[in-house]
Amino acid sequence: MREIVLDTETTGLEPSEGHRLVEIGCVELENQVPTGKHYHQYINPERDVPAEAAAVHGLTTDILKDKPVFTEIYTDFLDFVGEDRLVIHNAPFDMKFLNAELKLVGHAPLSFKRVSDSLVTARALFPGSPASLDALCRRFNIDLSSRDLHGALLDAQLLAEVWLEMMGGRQHGLGLDQNSQREASIIISELSQKKRPFREPRPHQATPEEHAAHQDLCNELTDPLWKD
Repeated sequence: MREIVLDTETTGLEPSEGHRLVEIGCVELENQVPTGKHYHQYINPERDVPAEAAAVHGLTTDILKDKPVFTEIYTDFLDFVGEDRLVIHNAPFDMKFLNAELKLVGHAPLSFKRVSDSLVTARALFPGSPASLDALCRRFNIDLSSRDLHGALLDAQLLAEVWLEMMGGRQHGLGLDQNSQREASIIISELSQKKRPFREPRPHQATPEEHAAHQDLCNELTDPLWKD
C-alpha cells in the first residue's frame, strides 16, 4: 500500500481570488512505513506574495521570482503521486489549490475520493480536542523544535509521523522482523493442516429441569412486558 503525505503553501486562502501555490511537499509511505522518498518544489506564483502569507511560510516574492512556474513542474509532481492515496491535513484547502493550478494548465483535477483527510480522522479519534498539526504533534510527543515557520516538506514529514501514530503507532506488524513473520506464517500453515479428532456435537437443547428453573425465575419478575 503506497500513500503520499502532502502539504502545500500558498499566497493566500482562495484560488478564486487569484491566489496561487508557492510550495509543494510530499512524503512517501509504503505499508505505513516511510521510504525516505519525497517530492519538494518551490513555485513562482507569477504574482506578489502578500506580507501576511510570507509571515506564515517565509517565502517572499523575491525568494520565489527565480523558481519554476507550475506549468514547468506539474508533470513531475503528478508522476510522483501517481494514482495512490493522498494523506492531507484539512484536505479541502490543499485540494482546491492543486486542482485550480491543474485547471490552469488544462489537466484533469485530482479526485477527492483518493484523499484521506487527517484532520477529519483526528476529530473522530479525539472529539473535542485540538486537531491542528501542532496540537497532534504535541499529543504524540513529536519534535516541533525545527518548525519556526510553516514549510510544505517539513509539515508533510510531521504529518506522516502523526498519521502513522493515528493509524496504530510506530510498532507496525506487531514488531516482527521478516524472519519472525516467515516463521509465524509457517506455524499458522502447519496448524491449519493438522488433523483434528472428530468429536460428537454436544447437546444444546434445554433439559426439563432447566425449563422449570427458567419458569421459576420468570414467575419472580414484577410485571414482565410479555404478560401485557
